[in-house]
Amino acid sequence: MPRSFVEKLPTNILRVPPVSERLPFNTSTFLACVLPACLSYYVAAILVTLPGTRVYRMALWPLVALLAFRSSVYIDFTGGDPQRTYVNLDVALVMFCFAFRALEWTLLKNPLKRHLRPAGSSPSIFVDALDLSTNLRGFGWNWSLNVHFPLDTRPTSRVWFIGYVLLSAWYHGVLCGASHLAVQAFSPETFTVPSGGTIFDPTLPPLIRYVRSSIITVIQAVSIYAVMQFMYDVATLIGVVVFWQDPAQWPPAFDNPWKADSLRDFWGRRWHQLFRRTFVVLGGWPLRTAFGRAGYILGSFLGSGIFHNVVVVMLNQNVEWWCMLFSFEMMAVGIILEEMFTRVTGREVGGWLGRAWMMAWLLLWGSIIIDGFARAGMLASTNVLDTACPVRGIPEYYVTILDRWLRECAP
Repeated sequence: MPRSFVEKLPTNILRVPPVSERLPFNTSTFLACVLPACLSYYVAAILVTLPGTRVYRMALWPLVALLAFRSSVYIDFTGGDPQRTYVNLDVALVMFCFAFRALEWTLLKNPLKRHLRPAGSSPSIFVDALDLSTNLRGFGWNWSLNVHFPLDTRPTSRVWFIGYVLLSAWYHGVLCGASHLAVQAFSPETFTVPSGGTIFDPTLPPLIRYVRSSIITVIQAVSIYAVMQFMYDVATLIGVVVFWQDPAQWPPAFDNPWKADSLRDFWGRRWHQLFRRTFVVLGGWPLRTAFGRAGYILGSFLGSGIFHNVVVVMLNQNVEWWCMLFSFEMMAVGIILEEMFTRVTGREVGGWLGRAWMMAWLLLWGSIIIDGFARAGMLASTNVLDTACPVRGIPEYYVTILDRWLRECAP
């Protein structure tokens, strides 16, 4: 019996059980699973701000990783509603960040320093650790010197700042709901059920099929942008209104991604940088040691692919693992090609030609990413933003007309 138990232990620990086998989220599971994961992560944040704690951080990290994994795969946060799987997904991504941010802190030789604090505040180890544990881009910390923070054009007055963020949250909530409903309207029989379905309709000829999938990809990209901006606005309001933080502690998340004119500009500056550090730690640093600058780029996007593959696995373990890893690696290949172009010609990629190149490359490989999400059932998830759309019937009506017209164009 002991031998059998030992043989099965690794499989049981690393197994991702289906939702039907998970424990329901309640007070007991929160106290037993979620709270220990959060507290261990917070302790790691405290230790990394103190000198001479590396040994303790090394000893603590396996516990942080195990508790984070347990919270993400053994508890069902959906309340029994299959269309609320996005909640399980969000928790899994948070716990993923817990594990790899704690790993980064474990590897550091010197403690992290906070060099920018709100006016009138005094240094506090516990407050600094709380800020570090929730500050994904490291604003105000010494490790964020190479991170791009968009120029903040929002009002500087606290009252007007809060009003601006409230309007932004409302606008992006409506935009997310409308774009999500629009995507579902392309294929209600597959995009509204947890089993999912492909965006590449095999009944259509290739040209119409890929035009249709490209439109779905663009609309879903808008939805992803809108929901992330909405969530950032909500987090900003909680920080500024509830915890009375300085608005300057919440710089903009996006830098007008539609203005990007190269892949490097899009991924390195315009798109949100919230998880950049996690991707760099996961893949960029290890591959840079072996392959230099190219390895750093490939490794960082490999980390991104792994991160997004967690999304797919949490939704549907039957979807091929390569769709995320390969597609994000091709984004890295595109950036390397841009750098090779600059070295050969002495000119930076940009202008309208650079924008056309960027959009074509993003659309080519982004379609595979969105298809992976669709086949995993991600498009079927419903949330309050769908009902927040005051013009619910409009996107559904026009998308139905567009889809019918595309099908009529098929020979």
